[in-house]
Amino acid sequence: MPVPRRFSSVPRRTFLKSSAALAFLGAARGAAAAPAPAKTVSADELRRIMDAPVLDLAAVKAPVTVASLELLRQGKNFLVRARSTDGAEAITVPNPAIIAKAWPVLLAHVFPTFLKKDARQLEALHTDIYRAGSNYKMQGQLFWTCVMAVEQALLELMGQTARVPVAAFFGGAKRRDIPVYYASGNRGNTPEAEIAFLEKMVAGSGVRALKFRLGGRMSRNADSLPGRTEKLIPLVRKTFGDAFTLYADANSSYGPAEGIRIGRLMEEQRYAFFEEPCEFDDLWGTKAVADALTIPVAGGEQEYSLHRWHWMVAERGVDIVQPDLHYGGGFIRATKVARMAAAAGMTAVPHMSGGGLGYLDVVQFAAFTPNIGPFMEFKGNATIPVSCPTSSLKCEQGQVRVPTGPGFGVTVDPDFVRRAEVVRAG
Repeated sequence: MPVPRRFSSVPRRTFLKSSAALAFLGAARGAAAAPAPAKTVSADELRRIMDAPVLDLAAVKAPVTVASLELLRQGKNFLVRARSTDGAEAITVPNPAIIAKAWPVLLAHVFPTFLKKDARQLEALHTDIYRAGSNYKMQGQLFWTCVMAVEQALLELMGQTARVPVAAFFGGAKRRDIPVYYASGNRGNTPEAEIAFLEKMVAGSGVRALKFRLGGRMSRNADSLPGRTEKLIPLVRKTFGDAFTLYADANSSYGPAEGIRIGRLMEEQRYAFFEEPCEFDDLWGTKAVADALTIPVAGGEQEYSLHRWHWMVAERGVDIVQPDLHYGGGFIRATKVARMAAAAGMTAVPHMSGGGLGYLDVVQFAAFTPNIGPFMEFKGNATIPVSCPTSSLKCEQGQVRVPTGPGFGVTVDPDFVRRAEVVRAG
């Protein structure tokens, strides 16, 4: 049943606070609960949250001094190996696509700042790494993905040393089983072909939510095929029915006016969020779309600046924050974003980038983040063999069980590690 048009003329902030809006958005999410009303929070309070410490390292009783950091490579896959002076070892998996481009920065500009330091100083080292050697001049995804590569390794090293899961450092796990959605990466196929793909993708998985792609990706309003978007939006709803929660991702396809037009089509079909309608760095255009629509607008996967995140939350530039755990610099920075969002009554649905073990990072973050959204993206396409005694790491009945062992709860296959070669500068 289409959304009554009278809702579309109501200012968004007023709408979001109304009981009618909460009922509508709750229905749009299918089985998910309705979001909390928007809250009024000052920019100063958000800055206090942004600047506040995140980690609780009470379980790590003694220094964990970083003796060595190495980048290993096997084919297209990368590993980071960290060792402490006490003999503990951590093997973690950075974002493979970005590290393939940025590894010289990781070796020359990031690793040295963390060597011989106590891993418990990780938050302070975030500031040091930004300043060291004028690294701030390399501000961007390539740099912050390198920082995440080390943060991951040091969290794992501390988890192994203290024999606690990584969630313990972020206030403890709030949930063990994470409902997930499947996402199509297709763009440019016909609506009928995409429907067939979506049906095959979710068959037998138990998932009750999915996401697909609209528009032409950074295309300045051009669709990937003429009329594909307008036909696909109602066709997906008709095919999967009202019990499914539906999301769609424009990947920066539209200007504000066209984003609003497409968003209205999604409103009529009760979609649960509209992701990245405008070019990702057009914060103002994205806000204009979000202000005009009743459907929640999600965004932020490309964002690496905490100051711009502060603006997006303070000005309600999006309704759902989507920090990427790798592109944005790690769990600590993503937690700061989620906590600012929580203060404003907003949910967090982290973006999952790349292969490797990206889906594991997302479910771990979802386990300890109080204001997490109802479904997390799951690709389950790990290219690195791991063992996990506490979880299958598979989608079962629409959920993924979070590992609960020390650190991130998984062990990279030792044979895989032995076959990897150390990457060296020059």
